[in-house]
Amino acid sequence: MGMPTIILASNSPRRRQLLTWTGWSFQVSPVDIDETPYPGEDPGGYVSRLAQAKAEAGVRQASPGSLILAADTIVADGQVLLGKPTGPDEAFAMLRRLKGRSHQVYTAIHLISTSDGRSTSDRCRANVPMRAYSDDEIAAYVETGDPLDKAGAYAIQHAGFHPVENFSGCYACVVGLPLCHLVRSMARLGFSPVNDVPSICQANLNYACPVYAAVLRGEDIE
Repeated sequence: MGMPTIILASNSPRRRQLLTWTGWSFQVSPVDIDETPYPGEDPGGYVSRLAQAKAEAGVRQASPGSLILAADTIVADGQVLLGKPTGPDEAFAMLRRLKGRSHQVYTAIHLISTSDGRSTSDRCRANVPMRAYSDDEIAAYVETGDPLDKAGAYAIQHAGFHPVENFSGCYACVVGLPLCHLVRSMARLGFSPVNDVPSICQANLNYACPVYAAVLRGEDIE
């Protein structure tokens, strides 16, 4: 089976960067959908629904023979969903809410082949322990503007703020595209990555991942 053209239905620079590490070539074609949560919707169900909706929207604007890849990420404090802040004040409030304790990040992916309609999905959940940063550190980070396009108002990989400590889950999940979950999803459709994804991911993120082997074995690790 020949490798179809992968269409990434996202404008996220972080997802684009992560996807390049697989060695698959791809094109970018962002989609626009309503991301309003349903009343009482749990975080896992929310990201899975949105990833599927994005993929389906991608199909409608893609050429035949494409493979649509869509993803969605949300930060959850219990059952409270923390999306992108509307401005600096909300970013500050989100970061103050999260500091010094753990929350969860969910990323779902959804793949649809435009050739035969086959689809598959997966989801990753990571427990994220935040360090007890100060209000002055929050203010300085918000001043950079970096939190304003991030769910939960932070980037785990930000070298200046480094908000997370003692993390032990899928780092790429928190960045926005859990690569080993993507690899196993692509395998269901008959496609293998060009590169050694776990090695490249860990090297680029400077992180020794403790869960990748279990994920690639197909274990139910979210």
